[in-house]
Amino acid sequence: MVETPTERTGPSDDIRVIALVDDDRNILTTVSIALQTEGYATRLYSDGDAALKAMLDNPPDLAVCDIKMPRMDGLELLRRLREKSDMPLIFLTSKDDEADEAFGLSMGADDYIAKPFSQRLLVARIKAILRRSDIVRREAEEEEQTGEPLPEPIRRGRLVMDPARHAVTWNGEAVSLTVTEFLILEALAMRPGVVKTRNQLMDAAYHDDVFVDDRTIDSHIKRLRRKFRAVDGKFGAIETLYGAGYSFGDE
Repeated sequence: MVETPTERTGPSDDIRVIALVDDDRNILTTVSIALQTEGYATRLYSDGDAALKAMLDNPPDLAVCDIKMPRMDGLELLRRLREKSDMPLIFLTSKDDEADEAFGLSMGADDYIAKPFSQRLLVARIKAILRRSDIVRREAEEEEQTGEPLPEPIRRGRLVMDPARHAVTWNGEAVSLTVTEFLILEALAMRPGVVKTRNQLMDAAYHDDVFVDDRTIDSHIKRLRRKFRAVDGKFGAIETLYGAGYSFGDE
């Protein structure tokens, strides 16, 4: 069932819209109030089926979604959403949802937060993800407005990354990455052969003083490998140095 949207109205077109999907009405209400206090508009949905249709018809800037819901759970919602959209999405999970968290990240979620969670943490992560998404859009708009040439793509063997267009190819095949995945890969590819610690990759991907545990970075790396292996079964350019971190092999 679709809840009544609580979008703010006014003269500004800069208000960001956050979709909240959860069958717990108390969470929907409290999170919505916290986000509106921060200046966001919210749309509330109590099941994944209604949320999917609404978000595809009228996409929000970001979605916050519970994993376990009736009719269509969060994982199925994400799977169907990723068929047509790279909209940023944060999962809300329970402490016993470790397997679901990893699976959700592997499918394209941008982050997860375990319940119970602080409103402050959720707002901080939403801000971080939207800020990263804005980088891509702003650079593209600046190119159109000024006509100034953008930085050259990063070329590392069979990898080509175009930060201005958020485009990635491997051996000529397009690889679709979320903003978080792109920034992690960019941090590795900028210094081939140099081992990046998990903390360094967190800093590259988040740019904020937001806590992200090691499991989140590891899940993003697994998801990156899975996406590249979908176009090249022998992909092995992202290397692991156990106990130290990750590096990109300069092929």
